[in-house]
Amino acid sequence: MSGPLLVGTGLHKAFGPTVALSGAGLALWPGEVVAVMGPSGSGKSTLLHCLAGIIQPDAGTVVYRGSEVSRMPDGPRSALRRTEFGFVFQFGQLVPELSCLENVALPMRLSGQRRGPAERLAREWLARLEVEDVADKRPGDVSGGQGQRVAVARALVTAPKVIFADEPTGALDSYNGERVMTLMVDAAKQTGAAVVLVTHEPRVAAYSDREVIVRDGKSRQVDLEQVGLPG
Repeated sequence: MSGPLLVGTGLHKAFGPTVALSGAGLALWPGEVVAVMGPSGSGKSTLLHCLAGIIQPDAGTVVYRGSEVSRMPDGPRSALRRTEFGFVFQFGQLVPELSCLENVALPMRLSGQRRGPAERLAREWLARLEVEDVADKRPGDVSGGQGQRVAVARALVTAPKVIFADEPTGALDSYNGERVMTLMVDAAKQTGAAVVLVTHEPRVAAYSDREVIVRDGKSRQVDLEQVGLPG
């Protein structure tokens, strides 16, 4: 596509008296990695959640491939998150009762795919993320670094167009953090997925193509006219 893949414009969000976003925005292009940076409490995770359709902004718009996500009912937004978006969170959020293999296969199973084909593809992704050996273990029986690689495999297994990663290395030591970032970014680029990466760590942001700074609920990014969007 010639234009941006995902655009958030003029986003406002408050939780009671606390203002999280105050006119923030972001334009994401196919295949690029954008780091969203800012201090704790700046609104960067709220911006990611609005862009991903997890929460609805109080004002502003989120448009994904020509469709306004911010106006979609819950059902279509949930379907979008299952098929077009992938997610990696700080603590993985794997289902503890399922094996690592079953966790990776879960998005496909929720979309109606049969167990055999889903688990074969899940095993392929575990191998690509270098954790095939933990396939039959439960999340509580693997290391933090292994668990995050399983979470990355789960995020990528449905061939999403956008990966949303919220502090994906925040709970890892420096070695495992570097390994997770290298594998995630390489796999995303191989599949053509774009990545929105929330982080406060410069060494993690270094994996991105560009950075967006969020402070006090506002974002500082390339001017919309410069990226081909109407002002």
